[in-house]
Amino acid sequence: MMAVRHGYHLFKTLQSRLTFSRLCGADWRTVMPPPVNHLERLLVALVLFTLVWLPLPLGSNRDWAVGVLVVLVGGLCGLWAVNRARTGEPIMPSNAMKAARPMLALLLLSQLWVAAQWLFGFTVDNGATFQYLSLGVAYSLLFLLIISLFNTRKRLTLLLATLVVSGTLQAFWGALMTLSGVEWLLIGPKTSYIGVATGTFVNRNHLAGYLELTLACGIGLLMALRDSRPFSWVNLLELLMGAKARLRLALVVMVIALVMTHSRMGNAAFFASLLIVGGLFVLLDKEHRLRNSIILISLILIDVLVISQYFGLERLKDRVLNTQLTDEIVDGEVVQKANEVRDNVFGYAIPLLLERPLTGQGAGSFEAVFPKYPGPDIRLHFDHAHNDYLQFGIEFGLLGSLPLAAFVLLALWQALRALWQRESIYRSGVGFGAAMGIISLLIHSSTDFNLQIPANAATLVVVCAIAVLAGSHSRERVPRTNRERSSTTRLTGLGLKSPTTATG
Repeated sequence: MMAVRHGYHLFKTLQSRLTFSRLCGADWRTVMPPPVNHLERLLVALVLFTLVWLPLPLGSNRDWAVGVLVVLVGGLCGLWAVNRARTGEPIMPSNAMKAARPMLALLLLSQLWVAAQWLFGFTVDNGATFQYLSLGVAYSLLFLLIISLFNTRKRLTLLLATLVVSGTLQAFWGALMTLSGVEWLLIGPKTSYIGVATGTFVNRNHLAGYLELTLACGIGLLMALRDSRPFSWVNLLELLMGAKARLRLALVVMVIALVMTHSRMGNAAFFASLLIVGGLFVLLDKEHRLRNSIILISLILIDVLVISQYFGLERLKDRVLNTQLTDEIVDGEVVQKANEVRDNVFGYAIPLLLERPLTGQGAGSFEAVFPKYPGPDIRLHFDHAHNDYLQFGIEFGLLGSLPLAAFVLLALWQALRALWQRESIYRSGVGFGAAMGIISLLIHSSTDFNLQIPANAATLVVVCAIAVLAGSHSRERVPRTNRERSSTTRLTGLGLKSPTTATG
């Protein structure tokens, strides 16, 4: 009887609300809150876990880790498809579809070419090409998941914060291992790059590349959450010492670790991208030019010239200024005259590029095809070209490389478009971070192979998705109390407009 009575009262309450809303001219769907989609929340949590997991097993740069990445993303995409079929929602949110659809098509077009290489014998290493095909499909699905699941401001902020947390953990681990002298990766002791920070990566340049992306996300989040009030020294002190102090501290830790990697191009790319995007940002926003200039200058002065001075900045400066032919340990082996050898590898690989400029040698096949080209001065085994542009050209050819290049350039354009939205502080800030991350890794890729490391390549794809969402996400309204809701309903019924906040 109690259950029947409770159900009756619930029915009468709902009926009265619907009747009142019809009398006032309001839609009944605005009276009842939307149902909670628990499966979608689970998907969001699992995607965030995957992003934190990616760099942990040596940057996912092992065959078993690649398998875990592909299975994780494939499983998540399967759950996502089930959820979309159950709720009847579109594949992509309408506000992001216009920008994201051609980018997803470009990613899939490149994977179609890799599949053709594998199926029709355009590759000299079928196993490596199939692995690259699996990774490429996983990257494409990850891009789709990010666009579909993180298209609101709250979730986009959560995504940026998760990347910042992951970068901070990598930075803390790398700095701790170096300063303590323990020198361990997550799954075993380090055998190379002793005395410099590598995080859970084998190569210091790959930690630097990952930190470039997460630092850009952190700086973008800091700029997105900045105060819109006119500049004052009190507001500046609040920014440096107030509620955003934890974000500032995370940026400091990551900058320290970036310097401790002693990666010349990693540090140069990060600060070059900060100056390029920061300069554009200051020039475009005339209204808050002084405040934005002080924020950017503080990032450089406090984080670098003051704090990093005690964590190897001098050694990094000497390494840049006195670049010379020195021995370098790579995967436990001594590479004589490492800098000269890297240049020679580039020179010897050019004929390999010209041999099949259109079709390429096959994705992932550089390790198999390069040994027949170098001269007697190259005595060791090279599995990568130490130049992402050259390696993509050799392996994918023009047919496979051009769609990937167009994908990244479109993402950069979307980030810059969001950066230009002066009426929305949040959108311009997120665009700032996305543009900075993309430019930084584009610079770094000219001398290293960050895009051959699954963790860094996947994170770059996520940053490209963030670039799209920066200007096309939806802003969730703050839930109102019953009194505020009923008052707004009455105003609507009387034909009056209730005051609303800006939707930037």
